[in-house]
Amino acid sequence: MSMDIHVPRAAALPVSGGAVTFPIPLATPDIDIRQADFSRILIIKPSALGDVVHTLPVLEKLRRRYPRARIDWLLTPENAQIVRGHPAISKILLFARRDFAENGRRIGAVAAVIRLLGEIRAARYELVIDLHGQFRSALFAVASEAPVRIGFGSPIRRGASMFQGRQLENIPHRGWAGAREGSWMAYSHRIPIPTLEVHAVDRYLWLGNLLGFDNDPPLFNLPVSPEAEARVTNLLTRLPVSAGPARPLAILAPGTLWETKQWTPEGFAGVARRLAGEEGFAPIFIGSKGERGLNRSIHSQAPGSTDFTGKTTPADAVALIRRAAVVVSNDSGAMHIAAALGRPTVCIFGPTNPVQVGPYGMPRSVVRLNLPCSPCNFRRLSQCPYGHACMRDLTVEMVMDRIREVLAAAAAPQLSKCQTP
Repeated sequence: MSMDIHVPRAAALPVSGGAVTFPIPLATPDIDIRQADFSRILIIKPSALGDVVHTLPVLEKLRRRYPRARIDWLLTPENAQIVRGHPAISKILLFARRDFAENGRRIGAVAAVIRLLGEIRAARYELVIDLHGQFRSALFAVASEAPVRIGFGSPIRRGASMFQGRQLENIPHRGWAGAREGSWMAYSHRIPIPTLEVHAVDRYLWLGNLLGFDNDPPLFNLPVSPEAEARVTNLLTRLPVSAGPARPLAILAPGTLWETKQWTPEGFAGVARRLAGEEGFAPIFIGSKGERGLNRSIHSQAPGSTDFTGKTTPADAVALIRRAAVVVSNDSGAMHIAAALGRPTVCIFGPTNPVQVGPYGMPRSVVRLNLPCSPCNFRRLSQCPYGHACMRDLTVEMVMDRIREVLAAAAAPQLSKCQTP
């Protein structure tokens, strides 16, 4: 049953989109949206890879809350690969953000965005959920003219913070603190922000307080496409004899977007050598085309490893990680995929806060030094006054110890099950 909400389309604060003007619908905070039966819903969360993975539990909750609704998702083409085919999604709307950022002044790029805005408006969504919280995502919400538009409230002030039971000496002054760039003004209903000391998955699920989600544990249900499975199977047939198809796969993802989140190449090479030698794994490096130079140099120091860098799409990475016995990474998209798939993973943290962005539900997977200067949110090595000690001082043996620990924990339920009479 479709919801019956009548809201004037009068405009305050008109927003121009080329040849089309999209008025901001009047806010409707007086509507009891927990009782509404929305039939046309749009999620706006275009990027990044980890954030898209973190949004999957919201998608699952929405589908259970509105089983007959049309639920669409607006995201970038590269991230669309990992959710395409998800049973809870009705339609994917593509926003080629990279093309627009690089060619924003070209007529074609601008025209594509205007067409997308028109498509959103024509769909006549009743509920739009903007979990991205930037000006451009708010523009999409406004273009929808949906009577109910939900996003986070305005940024809250940062203060002294706690991490693992101790007060931080170096308080991060950057990072997520709420909707940015004035985007909160586009929403009819805002998600309150009681604290910043919470994982992104749980933060997104605060939406349920407004819509009446169930209390069941979060589900990711990350789909694996048959096409990606076939491509990964083909790649694995090319493994060298030294790796061998019978050896368990260890996926290593050394690349990151921040320089400061990068563990040392020597460290990753040392772990790969140990995995290939005494531990009996087939180590495989993965990453984007831009990470080929880094991974090639690490691979050259790790006999017995294989380099798939630049050979896998994000969808392929999901299919490959699903087959992995263990995944080793920095704070990166590969880590979030592994956590969503429930694969044993070890992730190396330095400047970022695993309480907020770590592998969801896997605190023992995190390897980090308990330094007073981290977390910090410095992105470039030139900003760090401590010689990158949070990563530099982490040893191969620390990471190997954690790998053995998580593998033992993963095997324990199976062993006890086998021993049950």
